[in-house]
Amino acid sequence: MFENFFGNPDAITTLRQMMERERIPQTILLSGPEGVGKATLARRFASAILGGERKVEQDDLSLPANIAILADREKWASDKRSDDPLVFASHPDFLTFPPEGPLRQISIQQMRLLKERAQFKPLKGKRRVFLIDRIDRANEQAANSLLKTLEEPPDHLIIFMTAENAYDLLPTIRSRAVPLQMRRLDKEEMRQFALSRDLKDQERRLALAAGCPGMATSIDLEVYDKRRAAMLTLLQVAAKLAPFARWAKLSESLNASKSEKLEFYLHILYILLEDLLILQQNAGEIRNTDLRKDLAAVASAISFEWIRAAVKKLDELVDLLRRNIQKGLALDSLVLDLQDR
Repeated sequence: MFENFFGNPDAITTLRQMMERERIPQTILLSGPEGVGKATLARRFASAILGGERKVEQDDLSLPANIAILADREKWASDKRSDDPLVFASHPDFLTFPPEGPLRQISIQQMRLLKERAQFKPLKGKRRVFLIDRIDRANEQAANSLLKTLEEPPDHLIIFMTAENAYDLLPTIRSRAVPLQMRRLDKEEMRQFALSRDLKDQERRLALAAGCPGMATSIDLEVYDKRRAAMLTLLQVAAKLAPFARWAKLSESLNASKSEKLEFYLHILYILLEDLLILQQNAGEIRNTDLRKDLAAVASAISFEWIRAAVKKLDELVDLLRRNIQKGLALDSLVLDLQDR
């Protein structure tokens, strides 16, 4: 059932033993970096116990058709999404509850729907499997609603949850799930994965993915480069290597764009800050090798404390993402704060 699944052999062995011994927990929490294969592993497990692999795999959120559905629903009014909570159910006994809307959250309406659907008996076989993808994006109401289902799940139901950091979840939710931590793939595993997918721009994709095969396949390099150029300018201005006017023009453009989400830029900033730290400490190879000269100039103009302050500020902005803060203003604040360091 795990053919062509790369990496994390310990998690695979654990799931296989659960099936062989017929001792499957009713709630399993898969945690680890984005793109490492958490949802894919849950679907493979579901396919093994339910059958119908082709139907189960149709719920892969990275498929173009599903990406289009998620993008279209972002334009809906919130009350329309509330009246029609999103669930993918290509297989009758496998349901996927994804984060959605402009803020990509798991909603209380989705968790109420999960509670309702949980009572339905399997249409085929003995089991039903639900996948809550990115449960760490559930708001407080949704998390509390889910907790009621986790406390007394019906015997036929297995719930998979995925999260980047298990400790972002309520302790009461964590305590009701069997945790499986998934790690980044090593270089050899990633090379085998890239060869199996015949990836173009293989070396660059592997460098940027940093052990996460999902990112290696899904990253749009042209879009990434455009966003990265903006964030490099932000760092150059914040390090006082360029005038604020260069950033102000980009900030205005970002604010005017409704499709560009702040979280895309924050993710790239984390990567660039990691590269700056590596260059500053001479600690290995950076991910954005084509920007080595530009990044080295920034690294020589700042201190370790500056990098630490930047990461702390980014963490604060990530916490504010669910409040729909304005992109330009948030990043303006970051630039000005770092210029004072």
